[in-house]
Amino acid sequence: MPKVENWQLGREVEYPYEGARPDDQWAAVFDLNKCIACQTCTLACKTTWTHEEGQEHMFWNNVETKPYGSHPVGWDQRTLDDMGAGEWGDDGTYEGDTIFEAEDVDWDDPENHPQETMQARDDVAGFLPDADDMRYPNLGEDEIAGDTMESISHFDEETHPVWFFYLPRICNHCTYAACAGSCPVPAIYKREEDGVVLIDEESCQAFQQCNEACPYKKAIYNPAESISQKCIGCYTKTEEGKAPQCFENCLGKIRLHGYINPPEEADDSDPMEEPTNPLDFVVHQKELAKPLYPQFGLEPNVYYVPPITAPTDYLTQMFGPGVDDAIDTYRAMRDGDEPELEGLFKLMGSTEWSITAFEIDGDEAVGYYEGDEVGRVPITEPTAERDRYDEDEEVYRLDIT
Repeated sequence: MPKVENWQLGREVEYPYEGARPDDQWAAVFDLNKCIACQTCTLACKTTWTHEEGQEHMFWNNVETKPYGSHPVGWDQRTLDDMGAGEWGDDGTYEGDTIFEAEDVDWDDPENHPQETMQARDDVAGFLPDADDMRYPNLGEDEIAGDTMESISHFDEETHPVWFFYLPRICNHCTYAACAGSCPVPAIYKREEDGVVLIDEESCQAFQQCNEACPYKKAIYNPAESISQKCIGCYTKTEEGKAPQCFENCLGKIRLHGYINPPEEADDSDPMEEPTNPLDFVVHQKELAKPLYPQFGLEPNVYYVPPITAPTDYLTQMFGPGVDDAIDTYRAMRDGDEPELEGLFKLMGSTEWSITAFEIDGDEAVGYYEGDEVGRVPITEPTAERDRYDEDEEVYRLDIT
């Protein structure tokens, strides 16, 4: 069977095509500890890309509440159930089946190739969302999990007994994209220059194999045009060095756009000494940001900083091994023990530009795009403290900083 190297799983995985990494790989980091589900990202994307007839149900960017929210309905749970149980080895190797392995298809047999069978979705774990599945983008919003809670409850524990968190989602522009791997035309391709996954809408014949094969459900059918459509990574902006719409408009400043290397090619330089690739630094050096459901086997390129108040067993199922260490690193950053990370996270949302390198310059973090400085922020925000009681105004202040 064809094999491709998936570093997120620590092994080779099955895929219908030979592996071919792009020159640069479009990538992102989302800090889930800062997302407030304001949906500004969703509206920025919706009003830019999916406001036409046939796109009413489309959200190339959506924000859902975990553990109970999902759009389309049950997108992750249903695919995980179809894949069957999978375990991670002590060395971080995934020992279960991926979506291309779960059905025991011999992908090396030419008769099983997606362009021959025209029915690759039957050979891949997953499901085809119907109209009802797409009707409820706010399903489960703000629904809590865990113990019951009283109005006077106070949490001192590091992991809260009552919890939920917000999960913003876009296309992951996977290294081994299921949408591209299943298309019988094929009308879906991965750009060599930046790894963005695109649908050639003029070639699309509406087989809807991609709609079922993509486990993240980010290839979406347009019934008015009889084609499938998906997030384009705002490549029209990133080609000019600018961050995508959902990144630029994020009020919580949780998003970082750049380009990532595989581990063996990762930038291992020290941002205290010289400009460093921020995606490589967060994902490879610090191992702080994790891929979403890496066990699907597609090597997704959007990475998430896990929320520090949710149970780690749930987070491990969602982001794979290493969640406990990532949470410890994040807490250390908040305590001031990781100045490089603190500086980089202060750069998030501080500029409309993509950040391809950053460094620490004294007490400031500096962001660069292709060698040009595009952002500079203080690592520690300046504060001033006022007197609690203002004698001139004869009033007490509640907020003195």
